[in-house]
Amino acid sequence: MEKEMEMTQSDSKFRRICVFCGSSPGKKSSYKDAAIELGKELVSRNIDLVYGGGSIGLMGLISQAVYDGGRHVLGVIPKTLMPREITGVTVGEVKAVADMHQRKAEMARHSDAFIALPGGYGTLEELLEVITWAQLGIHDKPVGLLNVDGYYNSLLSFIDKAVEEGFVSPSARHIIVSAPTAKELVKKMEEYFPRHEIVASKSSWEMEQLGYPPICGISRRTTTKP
Repeated sequence: MEKEMEMTQSDSKFRRICVFCGSSPGKKSSYKDAAIELGKELVSRNIDLVYGGGSIGLMGLISQAVYDGGRHVLGVIPKTLMPREITGVTVGEVKAVADMHQRKAEMARHSDAFIALPGGYGTLEELLEVITWAQLGIHDKPVGLLNVDGYYNSLLSFIDKAVEEGFVSPSARHIIVSAPTAKELVKKMEEYFPRHEIVASKSSWEMEQLGYPPICGISRRTTTKP
């Protein structure tokens, strides 16, 4: 009975989380530690991983951690990037796609939420696109920033500046959930609900063109917060 309660507590509302991260390990050991910690946190909550398909850098570390923990790993990667990003033994399932657009669409289709670890241009591009999709109403899935050692402080300051200058609404600022540790971040994402006004409903978007199924994300609450 006690074991059953433990299992229930460790289960998550998310079945699969998409993680954006660098194919480089970065200079600080804390970035590598955070990737492994996030992988272990997903395993402890019985969450599978969807990611960019590389086996080097932070991509390789988190995929190995999730795979070693017994959870399913789905890597999505454009064929042209495979020689550069995939080295050594690739773990889990690898899906080769035609281009970057299809890669992002596939990753999003298979995921219930998104998390960005430290990364470069590619990580930022993927992160900002899913934030924009949330703002537009294409999905209601939580978007999390694992802010390791303040790596994303400058980005968060920029977004706060955009709010201050009237380019991002205060309610849309809440699309981004951030925390310094994996455990805290996943917990906050579990509690997330959308507060922002969407541009158009999900049903009005051309889902096939954008790579989304007809229904995705989490339901909005009918009541508003004071």
